[in-house]
Amino acid sequence: MNPVRKTPEELRSFRWFGPNSMRGFSHRSRMKQSGFRQEDFTGKPVIAIVNTWSEINPCHAHLRERAEAVKRGVWQAGGFPVEIPTFSITETYAKPSPMLYRNLLSMDTEEALRSLPIDGAVLMGGCDKTTPGLLMGAISMNLPALYLPAGPMLRGNWNGQPLGSGTDLWKFWTERCAGTISEDDWMNIENGIARSPGFCMTMGTAATMTALAEALGFTLPGASSIPAPDSNHVRMAMNCGQRAVEMVWEDWKPSDFLTMQSFENTIAVDMAIGGSTNAFIHLVALAGRCGLTLDLKKFDDISRHVPVLADIRPSGRFLMEDFFYAGGLRALMAEMKDLLHLDSLTVNGKSIGDNLEGARIVNPEVIRPRSNPLTPSGGTAVLYGNLCPDGAVIKTVAASPKFLQHTGPALVFKDYNDMDARINCDSLNVTEDSVLVLQNAGPLGGPGMPEWGMLPIPKKLLPGGVRDMVRISDARMSGTAYGTCILHVSPESFVGGPLALVKDGDLIRLDIEGRRLDVLISDGEMAARRAQWVRPEAKYARGYMALYAERVTQAHLGCDFDFLDKNIPTPEPEIH
Repeated sequence: MNPVRKTPEELRSFRWFGPNSMRGFSHRSRMKQSGFRQEDFTGKPVIAIVNTWSEINPCHAHLRERAEAVKRGVWQAGGFPVEIPTFSITETYAKPSPMLYRNLLSMDTEEALRSLPIDGAVLMGGCDKTTPGLLMGAISMNLPALYLPAGPMLRGNWNGQPLGSGTDLWKFWTERCAGTISEDDWMNIENGIARSPGFCMTMGTAATMTALAEALGFTLPGASSIPAPDSNHVRMAMNCGQRAVEMVWEDWKPSDFLTMQSFENTIAVDMAIGGSTNAFIHLVALAGRCGLTLDLKKFDDISRHVPVLADIRPSGRFLMEDFFYAGGLRALMAEMKDLLHLDSLTVNGKSIGDNLEGARIVNPEVIRPRSNPLTPSGGTAVLYGNLCPDGAVIKTVAASPKFLQHTGPALVFKDYNDMDARINCDSLNVTEDSVLVLQNAGPLGGPGMPEWGMLPIPKKLLPGGVRDMVRISDARMSGTAYGTCILHVSPESFVGGPLALVKDGDLIRLDIEGRRLDVLISDGEMAARRAQWVRPEAKYARGYMALYAERVTQAHLGCDFDFLDKNIPTPEPEIH
């Protein structure tokens, strides 16, 4: 923590509100227009409550109320709170892919903090892309900031059994397609699967990324595990407001505590919770905003020696509410202390080791002890080969063991519409051994890498009991999904990656132990196909979509915009 405390005149907001000038007069008078006194905001830390609340985002339905709790904490600590709305990316409704808009949220956040009289920030989000988007913007702006996760929703319920969002949707949809559940059952599942505000209560991308925000040091201890409706969440919101004021006086910024060791901790925690494969892309992007390079091989190296300890769906049995009652993320991290850099610092100015003092596992079925892990090594593997020279990922803990070594003939779909039109045809030339390949679903091909990677099982195979197959794409997969799905193939097929050259019947070999993914054709045949390949036309020619297509990087580089690189300086705004 920085030992020197700022003076009121050194506050960034004082540049707006302090000067005895025409512009200072204008700034103060407009704040008074809102009913505030000069002593309320001049010479006090101005804390932005960056709020992704929206009526179209049920995961954040409670964040308007939580903003009021944050404000109480700010006032009590002697600061001045201002709530700032920012782009709310709803995972359910944003099309064609919410991933398209993560970078837009990061820019919205960064520019709001830069252009306004802000000294520090409390960032509020939780739905999948809001966590990385908010953190990326805050890191780039580098003001004192901390994150308040929205918290998971309560567990679902149907017919006396708990339901998990996403995971049970895929499961019961497959059974509905197979004719094993009734229309009434399907409707009752729909009515019971989402019962409160909050993000998905499985270990999907939302729960993964909020847990990783805590592991990274961006939240107060324990903040990521609290269910959204729990009164502990209100108190945590107040604590965040109070701590934000303290961080401003201490000038405690993301650049002061985010290091490569912080990211190594975060990758280790990702493996121990059986986290979403989406975390790879987001962590690479977050590290890039810090000026750090995260190679995919680092993920794989860490994965090999970190056990999966969270018995949470889709990899395990339980849900996030159970995880909270079992001790939460602090308990899990305490169980793996020897695998962490305990001296890494966090937003509260203390080390990870200090913040884990007193944490313990309450329910060893939900948070497994090291002596009884869900799996002995991390739940995700990174693959290389002639199909993915820049890498691909697979969530091994959610895959069928029989497919971890597999060779089978490719069945290729040129894009999602092709797959949707043919996947349920009785004439489809497919068996359980076939390898389903989806092309043109990556950052540019989707566009935005939609979560299409869990291709549906062909309908003709369902009556025979087939529930998993090897599936390959340059798309992503929902963190709530499962199956033997190879994702994030890079470079993507839309730009001429090898996936674009695969044809029906080509043998594809998957070797998880060897970390290989190859199409078994000769280099000469590959070259001949490449010579005949024609790049598709861009899907969008105007607006944000055109900017995205022009400047987004590939999956292994985090899908960030190249012009948001850490090494490109941005000056403070002039005030005239």
